[in-house]
Amino acid sequence: MSRAVHFEIQASEPQAIIDFYQRLFGWTFNKWAGGEYWMVHTGPEDQPGINGGLLPRRGPLPESQAAVNAFVITVDVEDIDASLAKAASGSPHGVVCVPKVAVPGIGWLAYVKDPDGNIFGMMQADITAA
Repeated sequence: MSRAVHFEIQASEPQAIIDFYQRLFGWTFNKWAGGEYWMVHTGPEDQPGINGGLLPRRGPLPESQAAVNAFVITVDVEDIDASLAKAASGSPHGVVCVPKVAVPGIGWLAYVKDPDGNIFGMMQADITAA
């Protein structure tokens, strides 16, 4: 079975998107010596999850209300309500595009657009969600 081992975020203004994800999730970004690319570290190596990269967008921003045309990453959060509030506040900020919904027996799921129009999910584990 093939596993996902890396993700990439497209950014028209890399520093603004770096600031957004650092503030929201506490991720760290390190510029790669080989060019305009930042390695994204999402957490301790001894915990489940993957790391990724951020690179300059090579085209126009996604149009509002357009269909998703890429894989969507979902991030495990402790408190989805607090995380949604944090995503939608501050500068730069994101926009909740699919409000929190229950995934029965699993938890709470919502989707957010980052300041560059990239969509990502947030999931709070909660087996009592209904």
